[in-house]
Amino acid sequence: MTTEQMLLFGLLGFVFVLLIWGRFRYDLVAFAALIGGVVIGVVPQETAFTGFGHPAVIIIALVLIVSKGLSNSGAIELLARFMIDSSRKLSAHIGIMAGLAAALSAVMNNVGALALLMPVDLQAAEKAKRSPALTLMPLSFASILGGLVTLIGTPPNIIIASYREKALGAPYEMFDFAPVGLVLALVGVLFVALIGWRLLPRARMEQNQPQELFKLDDYVAEVRVTEESPLIGKRLRDVKELNENADVQVLGVVRRGNRLPGQPDWQIIEAGDILAVEANPKALEDLSGSIGVDYVGSEKLEGALVSEDTSFMEVVVPVGARIEGRSALNLRLLYRHNVTLMGISRQGQKIQERVRRTDIRAGDILLLYGPTERLPEIASWLGGLPLAERGLQVIKRDKALLAVGLFAVAILMASFGILYLPFALGLTAIFYVLFNIVSVKRIYDSVEWPVIVLLGSLIPVGAALEASGGTGLIANWILSVTQGAAPWVVLTLLMVVTMTLSDVLNNTATAVIAAPIAVELANRLDVSADPFLMAVAVAASCAFLTPIGHKNNTLIMGPGGYKFGDYWRMGLPLEILIVVVAVPAIMLFWSF
Repeated sequence: MTTEQMLLFGLLGFVFVLLIWGRFRYDLVAFAALIGGVVIGVVPQETAFTGFGHPAVIIIALVLIVSKGLSNSGAIELLARFMIDSSRKLSAHIGIMAGLAAALSAVMNNVGALALLMPVDLQAAEKAKRSPALTLMPLSFASILGGLVTLIGTPPNIIIASYREKALGAPYEMFDFAPVGLVLALVGVLFVALIGWRLLPRARMEQNQPQELFKLDDYVAEVRVTEESPLIGKRLRDVKELNENADVQVLGVVRRGNRLPGQPDWQIIEAGDILAVEANPKALEDLSGSIGVDYVGSEKLEGALVSEDTSFMEVVVPVGARIEGRSALNLRLLYRHNVTLMGISRQGQKIQERVRRTDIRAGDILLLYGPTERLPEIASWLGGLPLAERGLQVIKRDKALLAVGLFAVAILMASFGILYLPFALGLTAIFYVLFNIVSVKRIYDSVEWPVIVLLGSLIPVGAALEASGGTGLIANWILSVTQGAAPWVVLTLLMVVTMTLSDVLNNTATAVIAAPIAVELANRLDVSADPFLMAVAVAASCAFLTPIGHKNNTLIMGPGGYKFGDYWRMGLPLEILIVVVAVPAIMLFWSF
């Protein structure tokens, strides 16, 4: 092993450790690795930033914008409403939802498809009086499987297609993934609908996490302002944050039996006013004497707080959201937007103390309170996904056919070679902006910039590993383990190794590293590289063992009330099934 190879393996090992640890954002880790590679001399300085102009990076960014347009048009929402019926038997409901999720994920971003269907599924679970844990994990897994079907279904497919162009002279086309992908999606959907949900722990089947998350009485209380209270004569805005250390906050005022409209910041507090305050019981007890209030109760709180102008919203935090890694206080959520973060649910446990100072993690569920008209906008600004249907968010239903039509034309043009895929998607994005399907203000918010930075940073590092002969060393190890075995045995081992990496690393990073290894193995065996590249594409996307393997798995953790160890119960049999079905399917459609 040369010094350059040792340095590169050490750099990648460092990246893997940090990504598995999860303490730092994966895009920052990847960018630091790129810069570190340049500094130690293993990544050429002149090619360090070429990854950011790579076609795969551009395609992924454009797919995210187009996905946002399809979501904004309401086309998918209308389809979901038409197909979902909460009165169906559980297996039938899961089968239909999973099939719809897989179909949508084939043509749009996986996370976007899940975000659109998750509120519908939660509503169906509530109507059917069953735990959403039974349906959310199958929904997440199906949305991942659907991405296997087309080139734009998932980032690993785009990366593999682009790498094939570099290695073999031509990329994969839009539906080259479909023969294998359709078989796996169908088998996977049948598994999660008929068997998978039965493998979940009984405790998860019996709980109803959304109903258990936030009970209003746990967060809000009524207190009456006494004649001696120092609050009398002060404006509500001046005392909204009664005591930052105690974490007590005024949400609204009831005066002479009538709730003052909105959040009346400039109202002067009078004796006898009833204040609706957000606080944990201990903080309220400690503070009640010093501010001159008497505890009343919470029997009428919901009517006092929820109205046409103020309401609550529960949102789940995806990976890469603006609020991830930051607190409400850090974002000045209350002062800038008049929105209160009232509660946090993390892996089924409620956080009630010092809520506004708590750094938010991906997968957390937030209880927000504020102006009804602005809540959807603020939730979107934070990067959160509503757990209930989007309500007042503007859906341009009159443009549903236009959005779908423009996208269909782009796909057809790319499929028949009339226009290169990035240009076809770029043209669609331009038309979406011109017809106001995606607003100019929101177009950049549609792009998952952490994924773009991750991919742009790792492409040069992967190229350096290949150029140094590092991929050849890994290929030699795999061949030594399978010495003298048939190519399909090597293919199977490659799938297992790639799938295992994807369960703990980002699937994009896994595809970047594994693609050159696949081609190297094919060259050593003197067989076609296509089966090996297809195996990597499938394995990199199929991360079902942990909540960190795929963003969709992280998203459902809070709403479903899942524990870290729940995923492997359904995920391990599914991954074994995928390998068992994928290997013969790949050999059938892509011969050695």
